[in-house]
Amino acid sequence: MTYQIALQFEDGVSRVIACEPGELVADAAYRAKINIPLDCRDGACGTCKCRCESGDYALGDYIEDALSDDEASQGYVLTCQMRPSSDCVVRVPSSSAACKGAQAGAQRATIARVGRDSPTTVSFTLQAEQPVGFLPGQYVNLVVPGTGDTRAYSFSSAPGSGELSFLIRDVPGGLMSGYMRSRARPGDAMSFTGPYGSFYLRPVERPVLMLAGGTGLAPFLSMLQWLQAHPAPQPIRLAYGVNTEADLVELAQLEALKATLPDFDWFTCVVDRASGHPRVGFVTDHLRADHLHEGDVDLYVCGPPPMVEGVRRWIAEAGVTPKSFHYEKFSSATAALEPLKEAA
Repeated sequence: MTYQIALQFEDGVSRVIACEPGELVADAAYRAKINIPLDCRDGACGTCKCRCESGDYALGDYIEDALSDDEASQGYVLTCQMRPSSDCVVRVPSSSAACKGAQAGAQRATIARVGRDSPTTVSFTLQAEQPVGFLPGQYVNLVVPGTGDTRAYSFSSAPGSGELSFLIRDVPGGLMSGYMRSRARPGDAMSFTGPYGSFYLRPVERPVLMLAGGTGLAPFLSMLQWLQAHPAPQPIRLAYGVNTEADLVELAQLEALKATLPDFDWFTCVVDRASGHPRVGFVTDHLRADHLHEGDVDLYVCGPPPMVEGVRRWIAEAGVTPKSFHYEKFSSATAALEPLKEAA
């Protein structure tokens, strides 16, 4: 069995490499033409020290000057001595630019489908030339055909396939959404670089609360589809907020996910108080303190900046600090600009 090792560089670039059973991560990276910082290869210098964020592995011989017992207990590893026994996420304390071969190159794809899911939302699917490895929740920079401009969009599909789906806001005058609305046809060529981003699903070790605003639903769809293949014995809750009733999309998919995931539930809310929707207002208007499980919860938020800041205020007022808080903001600087990513 081949293991998938996601190398997450400090500048947000990710590369997924294949590692054979018994193979060292440093050797697998070298075989993939990625030069992780490395010197002695004997577990003596500590140059290749990284942190394994998830997954199982065994470490070979090394000296304490290279890796202390305390560091090892926190998940730090020497890639020259690390043999995975499962898929892993490894954080590399270097930029991709500093590691030859790690920078994301352009990849080619063709449009397989374009759909208008609501008056303000466009979905589309690309068929890449080869399967694309990424962490659920990450994004790519897509080149707008006919221009040299790129737009950043999160995957709404699960990792590991050549079929890549996206859910984007239809911005009046927007470069990408205008192309998708008026000119895109199945078979058209597109290119992209990535994946990128530090907003991705961490190991599910406690309850998870996901808060989505508008097309911020996309990365959560990717996460939830990944969880279908990797079930976790923890409750997963999703709150999905939009401006108007017509903005709600992918409800059938959410219902299908609820039917297949062991402990997943979700609800929607609409800002428009005249909509007649069962829940009106902002997402935080419909959250309770017990959604935070007295702090034993991993909180993920993806939406426009006011939503993220609203969630921060709600947490402060609740007086409970989540075990972890991961967020991604997107915004349109002008009517002509598509979402810009900011993650933490």
